[in-house]
Amino acid sequence: MSIDVTALRAHFPSLAGGLAFFDGPGGTQTPRPVADAITATLTGPLSNRGTVSVSELNAERAVAEFRAAYADLLGVPATGVVHGRSATQLTYDFSRHLAKTWRPGDEIVVSRLDHDSNVRPWIQAAERSGVTVRWIGIDPETTELDLGSYERALSSRTRLVAVTAASNVLGTVPPLRRIADLAHDAGALVYADGVHYAAHHLVDVAALGADMFVCSPYKFLGPHCGVLAADPALLATLRPDKLVPSPDTVPERFEFGTLPYEMLAGATAAVDFLAAIDPGPAAGRRERLAHSLRSVHEHETALRGRVEAGLRGLGDLVTLHSRAGDRTPTLLMDFGGRDAREAQTFLAGRDVLAPAGSFYAHEPFAALKLTAPALRVGLAAYNTAGEVDRLLDGLTAWLSR
Repeated sequence: MSIDVTALRAHFPSLAGGLAFFDGPGGTQTPRPVADAITATLTGPLSNRGTVSVSELNAERAVAEFRAAYADLLGVPATGVVHGRSATQLTYDFSRHLAKTWRPGDEIVVSRLDHDSNVRPWIQAAERSGVTVRWIGIDPETTELDLGSYERALSSRTRLVAVTAASNVLGTVPPLRRIADLAHDAGALVYADGVHYAAHHLVDVAALGADMFVCSPYKFLGPHCGVLAADPALLATLRPDKLVPSPDTVPERFEFGTLPYEMLAGATAAVDFLAAIDPGPAAGRRERLAHSLRSVHEHETALRGRVEAGLRGLGDLVTLHSRAGDRTPTLLMDFGGRDAREAQTFLAGRDVLAPAGSFYAHEPFAALKLTAPALRVGLAAYNTAGEVDRLLDGLTAWLSR
C-alpha cells in the first residue's frame, strides 16, 4: 500500500504557494472537490427539505448522503449520525441531555489527557446537578493515561466516563477499549472525543467501546462542522429540549434549526476524497476507506519517524513531550528557556507553519507542568519528506541563532 503524494497534493489549491503546513491538528487544508461540493449545493437549486420540488429534494439528498458517508466512516448506522456546528457544541449539548438523568451522589470521570472541550462541559454539567467529578491522571514520564487512577475513580455511582481517543497535543492514543470495558462493567456510559483520532485512523465506534463518539470533519480535509456517532437505540433514550414542531425522530431531534446543507455536502465529499486516496480493489466505501487510511497511516508514521530522528540530532536543545508507545503523527516540543512563539515566527518566515500555544489542552499542560507555549508539529497525508526537512532545517537555524 502506498499513496501518490504528488497526485494527492494537486487537489489542494492552498499547497500551490509553497507553504508547508504542519498545523493539521488544528484543521487541515481543503481539497478542491470539497469546495466544489459546497459551491454546487449552495448555488442550488436549494430550499428547505421536502418531497415536492427539485430544490427540496436536493436538501433531502444532502442530508441523506451525509449520514450515509459518516456511517461508513465511523462504523455506525446512518440513523446514529448527528450533525453539529462543532465537536465542542455537540459535547455541550449532550452534556445537558445526559445530565437530565443525573442525581446528587452520582459521579462522572474525566481525564487529564483531554482537550478542554471534553472536560469543561462535563464538569459544568456536574456542578449544576450536584454530581462528583473524578479524574484519570497522566503519567508524566510516558504521557500515557494512568489506568490505576482510572480504576480507583470508577464506582457503582459512575454514570459517565469522558475520555479522548487520541490527544490533540501529545498524540497519545489511550487503550479506549479497555477503558470502555471497565466503564461498562461499572454501569457507566463512555463519551469519546475522537476529533484527533478520526484524522488518522478508520473508526469503528462499537469496536472502540464508545457509546458516543464525536469528531470534526475539518480535521480530515472537510469543512468546519462536528459529527456525533452513537447507537440509535441509545439516542432514542435521550430527550433534548426542543421546539414543539421540530422533528422528534432520531437523529433529527438533536439537530436544532435548519441544517447547513452545503456543509453537509462538503463533509460528504471529504469522506469520498479520503476513500479515493488509495482505495485498493475494494468496492464498498468503508472498505475503500480502510485501505486508504492504512496507506495514509503508513505515510504519516514514516514522516513522524523522520521528524523524530531530526529532533534527536538537535540533542538537549529540544524537549519532545510526545512519548507514548501508541500515538498519532503529532509532536509537542519545547526548547528549554526559549520562547516557542519565536520558533513559530521564525519558521513562518521560511514558509513553514507550525503553531505554538497550549491548544485548548489545559489539563495536559497542567499535568506536565508546562507553563509556556509549546510548538506542535502535526503531520497530514499531504505532507512530504522535503517539507519535513525544511521544518528541521528551520528549527536548526533558529536554535543556532
